[in-house]
Order: sequence, then structure tokens, then C-alpha cells
Amino acid sequence: DVALVLCCFSSITISLSVTFQQSPPQVVKEGTKELKIDCSHDGSSLQVMLWYQHKQSSRSMSLIGYTILQTDPVYESQFQGRFQLKRDNTMNGSLIINTATPSDSAVYFCAASTQ
Repeated sequence: DVALVLCCFSSITISLSVTFQQSPPQVVKEGTKELKIDCSHDGSSLQVMLWYQHKQSSRSMSLIGYTILQTDPVYESQFQGRFQLKRDNTMNGSLIINTATPSDSAVYFCAASTQ
């Protein structure tokens, strides 16, 4: 069996005094049908939710995509297909990875912005 390691920060506060919460770190077996990482924040004016992937082998993060309330998600081309962004409301959203593979092993971050 191949294990897939996915992780995220559980809580981070940025300079605007906005606190983010993400799902706890997860270890997932290859072939898991659906992996969901939840994100919430307490900044009611932050309309845009962005998701990033950081692989251990990379010095930089890759933008997966973003959602703006009541519009369809926008994805970077390499994440189109198996990656889905969902938005429940202004302050809650999730990243879903369908049929996770070892190449998806990374740290995933959510962020938010006013525009």
C-alpha cells in the first residue's frame, strides 16, 4: 500500500486579525475516492477564498484556484478535473480531491481576500 500524506495548518491569524481554521492533517491510502479539506475564517468581508498546494520538493506554493461568492470556481489548468473547490458561505469552504494519488502528497493552504 502507498500512503498519501496531506496536511494543512490548523489555525493561523493574519495581521488583519482574521483567524483561519483548517481540517487536521490527514494520511490517506491511495485510491481514496474523495478527500475533503475544510477551511473557515472569521473575516466576513473576505469574499475570495484561494487554495494553494505546497509540495515538499518545491520552494514555492502553487495556486490551485479560487472561489468568489455565488460564482463558479476558477482553477489553474494543472488542477482542473480531480480538484474541486466548494463554498458554503462567505467564511466557509472546502477543497475536494477526487481519487487521490501519491503525487497529491502536499501541504494545502486556504487563504482569503477582499478581491
